[in-house]
Amino acid sequence: MSRLHIGCHLSISQGFTAAAKQAAQLEADTFQFFTRNPRGSGSKPLNIEDARAFGAFAESRGFAPILAHAPYIVNMAAYKSETLAAAKELTTSDMALMDILPCHLYNVHPGSRKNLTPEQAFERISRTIDLATAHCSGKTFFLLETMCGKKNEMGSSFEEIREIMDRCGDPQMLGVTLDTCHVYCAGYDIAGDPDGVLTRFDEIIGLEKLKAVHLNDSANPFASHKDRHAKLGEGFIGRQAIIRLINHPALKHLPFILETPNDIAGYGEEIKYLKDNYA
Repeated sequence: MSRLHIGCHLSISQGFTAAAKQAAQLEADTFQFFTRNPRGSGSKPLNIEDARAFGAFAESRGFAPILAHAPYIVNMAAYKSETLAAAKELTTSDMALMDILPCHLYNVHPGSRKNLTPEQAFERISRTIDLATAHCSGKTFFLLETMCGKKNEMGSSFEEIREIMDRCGDPQMLGVTLDTCHVYCAGYDIAGDPDGVLTRFDEIIGLEKLKAVHLNDSANPFASHKDRHAKLGEGFIGRQAIIRLINHPALKHLPFILETPNDIAGYGEEIKYLKDNYA
């Protein structure tokens, strides 16, 4: 019998092992964490002993891969040279860190192209990814997150993500995180026609490139191009559609990460609900 790989976003301020134990208390077998301050560039030195202890704990509990999330300030399509330089430095540093951690999924927002043409933005994003992955071991996937299509935002269409991948030097290191709220608001009807959306994804990108799912309801309606997550069942996607997604044969093997606006108790309730409705 297959197992639902479900988790939520957790803080690693007390270490990876503490976060993993918190996940286990929620009956989760994965989690997501920020590699550094989500609104800044600062990071704490890596505790190698804690990372090793986490690896042993995760293996003993049969954890699915966990997901590292780049800080929000990373803009790989930035017009300003200093902002682009910061994106290159942070992603390169994070990818080097991933080689040390027992965690091989690194999630990044493609970026915003203000004052740039799409062509210029594609080149900046792909060159930043090439730099970040140039000296890595190859065990970490650099994941592009699907976005909702706010003004100047890159990565809201499957075609844009495919274009970025095609321009990168080593596409084998690239993958995708599908965010249910984002794709719904971008105009992909993941609620009403999940088969059609995933077929389209497979045709353009390839389902083998899909490595993780951000499982969120949407506070905004279909094709609104607005990014506001909602708790499961309290948005326009709805609980029935969410249940269909976690049971979809094309997705069941993937880690699902809740980014709903919850506290820890709320995450626990959502995880229990999803596991109770997993076939």
